[in-house]
Amino acid sequence: MLKLSQFAYLSLRQHGEETYPHECCGVLLGHFDDNGSGSVIKTVSRIARCGNTRDDSPHNRYQIDPRELIRIQREGRERGDDIVGFYHSHPDHPAQWSPTDLAEAHWFGCSYVITSVDKGAATITNSFELAGSDEADKKFVDEKTEVS
Repeated sequence: MLKLSQFAYLSLRQHGEETYPHECCGVLLGHFDDNGSGSVIKTVSRIARCGNTRDDSPHNRYQIDPRELIRIQREGRERGDDIVGFYHSHPDHPAQWSPTDLAEAHWFGCSYVITSVDKGAATITNSFELAGSDEADKKFVDEKTEVS
């Protein structure tokens, strides 16, 4: 399960609207917590907007500069936060993962949030957890999202 504050949820959706017709991208920072029954709850305390460094097809691909990701991870750890996931938008496409999204996902156990932005307006936001033990058996699993 992924828990987002109303502010974080609205912020990542707004980011998608602001970058339309290109994909936005960012990092979800927070905590991993065991719910007592073996499931993990990811609680987002803040989001970090990133620049989309894809210049070949930013309308349907995204990439976060590795240096920016390292900086965000370092700053998060200084505040006691972990990277619990990532988000990006799908301009004029459904909020469902693509084969490219899966191929480029490598953070097992993390959430991958996708917001559909239709004609500049955020519509549906879905979350998927990257499951599996290695690249050969990785898959996205639908993830319940709670906004409070």
